[in-house]
This record gives sequence, C-alpha cells and structure tokens, in this order.
Amino acid sequence: MSSPSSRPLWQGRALALVGIVLFAFSLRSAVASLSPLYDHIAVDFDVPAAVIGLIGTAPPVCYAVFGLLTPALERRFGLERLAVAAMVVVAIGLIVRSLAPGAGLLLAGTALIFAAVGVGNILLPPLVKRYFPDRVGLMTTVFSTTMALATFLPPLVAVPVADAADWHVSLGLWAVFALVATVPWIGLAIRHAAAERTRAAAASDDDIEQPSPRAFGRMWRLPIAWALLVGFAVSSTLAYTAFAWLPTILVEIAGVTPAVAGVLLALFGFMGLPASLAVPLLVTRAHATRVLFGVAVGTGLAGIAGLLFVPTVAPWLWVALFGLAPLLFPMILVLLGLRTRTHEGAVALSGFVQSGGYAIAALFPVGIGLLHDATDSWTAPLIVLAAVVAAAIPAGVVAAQPHTVEDDWERRHGAW
Repeated sequence: MSSPSSRPLWQGRALALVGIVLFAFSLRSAVASLSPLYDHIAVDFDVPAAVIGLIGTAPPVCYAVFGLLTPALERRFGLERLAVAAMVVVAIGLIVRSLAPGAGLLLAGTALIFAAVGVGNILLPPLVKRYFPDRVGLMTTVFSTTMALATFLPPLVAVPVADAADWHVSLGLWAVFALVATVPWIGLAIRHAAAERTRAAAASDDDIEQPSPRAFGRMWRLPIAWALLVGFAVSSTLAYTAFAWLPTILVEIAGVTPAVAGVLLALFGFMGLPASLAVPLLVTRAHATRVLFGVAVGTGLAGIAGLLFVPTVAPWLWVALFGLAPLLFPMILVLLGLRTRTHEGAVALSGFVQSGGYAIAALFPVGIGLLHDATDSWTAPLIVLAAVVAAAIPAGVVAAQPHTVEDDWERRHGAW
C-alpha cells in the first residue's frame, strides 16, 4: 500500500486533532462514571440488582446494534454531523441520568448513552482515516490512550465529587465534556459541507464519488474483514468477561481476599494503557501485526494456564499476562484504517468489525457464568477462554497480510 505523504500533525487540522481527543474522552468517561456511585444513589432510591445487571451487560449489546446502524446513518448525515449528533445524545443521556428520580430513568439515560457511544466507536477510525491518513498509527495511539485514561479517571473522582456535592453533580458533570466535544465537529461539519458544495459546483454528478450502501454488505465476503472481526471479538470477550468474573475467579481459586481481587482487576485494566501507547506505532512503523498477534495469544494462554494449574502462585503475574491479551483492541483499531483505502471502506469495515465483535462478546459473560453454575468449577470456563484466545491465531495470519478490503474485493469480485 502506498502511504500518503506526511505533513506536520497540526497543519490545517488542529481542529480535527482536538475534536478526536475530546470525542474519544467523552465516549469512555460517559460509560465509566456510574458504577462507583451505586451506594450514593441507593440513599435516594433503590437500584435493583436486575437493573445493575442490565446496565452491566448493555454496553456490548448497544455497541453491536448501533454499530450495524452507523454505516447507514453516516451515508445519510456524514461523519462530522453524525459525530456532533453522537456527542449531543451522550450529553442528553448524561443529564437525564443525573436527574433520574428512580431506577427506570437511570437505566433509560444509560441506554441512551450506550447507543450514542456505539455510534461513536464506529466513527473514530474513519475520522482518523479522513483527517490523518498519513498519521493513522499516531492518531490511533492518541485516541486509544485517551480512551484508556478516560476509563480510569471517572472512577477516581466520582466518589469524592459525590461526597463534596452529591451524586447528581458527579454524574452530570461529564455532560460538560460531551458538549464541549461538539464544538470542533460543528466547525468541521460546516467546513466539510462548504467543500462539498464547492466540489459539486465544479464537477458533474457523474464525477462525484457517491457513497455505496453495498459497502457494508461486501464485508461479509472478505476474509480480511472476518479476521479483524475475530480479533476484535477475542479482545472484547476477554475484557468483558474479566470485568464480570475475574474477581470472583481469583477469590475462589487463588485464595485472595475480595480487596486484593479488586486490585488485581485494576491491574488487568491497567495493562491496556501501555498497549494503547505502543501497539499502534508498532503496527504502523515496525509492521509488527503478526508478532503482536503472537504476543497476545502467548500471554493470554500463559495467564490462563497459570490460573488453571498454579493459581495461588503469583496470581498477579497470571493476571498481568492475561491483561496483555486485549492488546488486540488498539491493534484492530489501527488496522481498521490501514486495511482500507477509502473513507467509505473505513466506515463499512469499522461497522462490520465492531458490531460483530461486540455481539459475540456480549454472549460470554453470561455464558461463562452459566457454565460455572453447571460444572460448579472454573476449570471449564477457563478452558473456554483459552479456546477464545486461540481463535486469534488464524485471524492474525489473515489480518497481517498488507491488503486493503478494496484491494481484496477488486481481486475477487471486480471493481469496488
């Protein structure tokens, strides 16, 4: 693939850089700010376990559903306008949730947030592709690191803010960031609309490339799209299953206290931060896709093996190794840009990979729990997770091939 010639990062696109950072921050801070406050909320009204369970399992389901819808919405409204709409809906959901008088509205506001975040997840790689085609790796590092930080920050400040003011303020303050994130995208939407009008005036309709609604459907017939979907599904499955069950697993098989299990879960999450910093640049500059797939599989299997056979020996090591396996997440995000040649292809591939990956991941936290109940042991669930990790091996072989989806389609089926 030919690489676009590089230009200074800020030259002519400072607004896009700021917009992507604010957009990524709001996508994760909106999600991570609720769970630490259940005790505070319970003082005002009861939050049933069923509602907490729905809130916990809703993200991958919403991400999958709205990931499927996003390519059609993008064709109708365009990247920039849809980014504005996503941030506005996130802000509305945050405000609704902060003012909730009961569990029903708390759940409704959260569902609204997850729906908009599902759209935003799909938009980030194509936005990077459009504005930074020469810096895909660097910008993926920027936004994935921003998302990692935005996952850590809200739980750290949620309770202190709630203690100083109340939980309504603690939940609602993140709406400010979402509203601020709309500002650069409103400006870019106006600029892009003006450029489109100029282009339309200078060329006939036949000369203007029109978005094709068939692009998303084409992904189903391309091995490279399926390889990226599997890699994304593996990463998401490990993450959601770990956050649902890892503390319980550690308490029951490693003999740690619940407090230590919570610290080890934080260690699992923290392992994603260095990965988000290093992986995109390793993929783009060192072409290390195949090696990184190998590292993810090797560390994931090693961590699971440790939990299976010697769980009480250095459980922190097994958790740290297991926590490296989701390095597939930032790698797949950068590959969404590198494995596409056109803006249209980037939107379609991002929607296909993320919606399918989240749909698969949504099944596993529940399935792992049911398997544990059926066997009264964590052995079978851990073996299933090892099989999930192993699924990344063939996916890595295909995903490492330096072809775009457009190239593959043209080679197999003719003109894109």
